Amino acid sequence: MHLREFRQSQVLPIPLEQAWAFFSNPANLNEITPPDMRFQTLGGDLGPVHPGQLIWYRLQLAPFIYRTWVTEIKQVVPREYFLDEQRFGPYKLWHHRHSFRAVSETHTEVSDHVVYALPFWPFSEIAHAMYVQPMHEKVFRYRQQELLKRFGN
Repeated sequence: MHLREFRQSQVLPIPLEQAWAFFSNPANLNEITPPDMRFQTLGGDLGPVHPGQLIWYRLQLAPFIYRTWVTEIKQVVPREYFLDEQRFGPYKLWHHRHSFRAVSETHTEVSDHVVYALPFWPFSEIAHAMYVQPMHEKVFRYRQQELLKRFGN
């Protein structure tokens, strides 16, 4: 298995409590995912994140190719971080830590650290270079833009 990492941080002009309330609500993921991915929350426990929580999603990987993705919230330290892992989906491994840090009373740093692996290595190297890596960059760039629209800069 060939592990890869993706990291991103952004400072939002909102207090830590507000950042935590937004990101710890699984339904808000729909709002910060590019529309062309046709991302939908299908079910599971849609309350605030907690250990053991399972959530089902559906997304479009390519035209007419949809995939179900099931994640489990593994760890939660309120207002500090939560960790989700894929249980079923397009990756061989997906481990995503969402971290939060108060920069001031009115600003919060929001960070993502993703460790992932694709199935069918080494054949997946081409798919990673041509599709997966650009898709991750697009998704997280879109999230940054949508968060700035929502919360200001």
